Amino acid sequence: MNPVRILQVVTIMNRGGLETMLMNYYRQMDRSKIQFDFLVHRSEEGHYDREIAALGGKIYRMPQIRPGNYTPYFRKLDQFFREQTDYKVVHAHINENSSFVLKAAKKAGVPCRITHSHLSDLGIDIKLPFRLYARMAMKDNPSSYFACSRKAGEWLFGKRIAGSGKVVVLNNAVDVQQFSFDPAVREEIRSELAAGDRLVIGHIGRFNQQKNHDFLIDIFQAVHEKEPRSLLVLAGEGQLRPQIEAKIKRLGLGEHVRLLGVRNDVASLLQGMDLFLFPSLFEGLPVVLVEAQAAGLACVVSDAITAETDITGKLQFISLKQSAEQWAEKIVKGPRERTDTSAAMREKGYDTSTMAKWLSDYYMEQAAAVM
Repeated sequence: MNPVRILQVVTIMNRGGLETMLMNYYRQMDRSKIQFDFLVHRSEEGHYDREIAALGGKIYRMPQIRPGNYTPYFRKLDQFFREQTDYKVVHAHINENSSFVLKAAKKAGVPCRITHSHLSDLGIDIKLPFRLYARMAMKDNPSSYFACSRKAGEWLFGKRIAGSGKVVVLNNAVDVQQFSFDPAVREEIRSELAAGDRLVIGHIGRFNQQKNHDFLIDIFQAVHEKEPRSLLVLAGEGQLRPQIEAKIKRLGLGEHVRLLGVRNDVASLLQGMDLFLFPSLFEGLPVVLVEAQAAGLACVVSDAITAETDITGKLQFISLKQSAEQWAEKIVKGPRERTDTSAAMREKGYDTSTMAKWLSDYYMEQAAAVM
């Protein structure tokens, strides 16, 4: 018997939060029963593309979704679903733009059409009117509603649907065992960073407006004034990286900041840190904070992030209205001890070894209902 093939719709399979979450589930699936394929919206290769191919997944490519390109994009979507008629389950992860994909899937007769919210805000940019239009166009195109948190569900689907019990909160689970503390790995990472016995503050995320790197550097400057031997580690890439590098240089912090680019060893990298800093302007339920908690790290995060993120009761929330100096005070005086959080992570349903089975069963039930 061939596996049930699930079409996962994303932007590009790079090492972002939702993409990492998908891969965490994909690796744990019984691929004799469930197989993932991916509809991506970039022409270039994603970081996970080769692993997807090795696991047996197919990758289909669509053009970018952008204002002025809607009509040809809609035609390509319709053509795709006319040609690919075997999919009974389409799972779209592109937030408000999922409405377009699921409308085409509905028109083609795809019975199970899942829209999945991964954010709790849009931010403000030139595309905002078009993004609001896409969110309004969601209507009844989905047959199922998923979200990474209750807050993310309310944002994309509205309070009426979110309050109706229709929204499934699918945890951004991780392989908890992979993140358990290992002193040897910690020593190796700190050696790579030339950290010695310094206070290592870490952040992992794309260099974009949402992650608030500009304020993050202000916070670190204030920390560094209090603890001159502190070290900041930044992993990730993005369009704002040159601006942040220029600011680091302008403030004279170059010797105290490590810019690592995209890493494929996040579990190991977290071992080398003493504290995780995350002052985002908005989020859904960030995978990297799940990973940081699985690694037992103390975390200082913005209160713009939903309290649902605090799986272990160890997150320290602080308002973005507070000054960089107030953030620094919390970091310097707050707890830094690393704790074993594995039991709490598993109890709350954030271990992929159990959650992947739930998702697999859900897909199987949806597919079986129409066979």
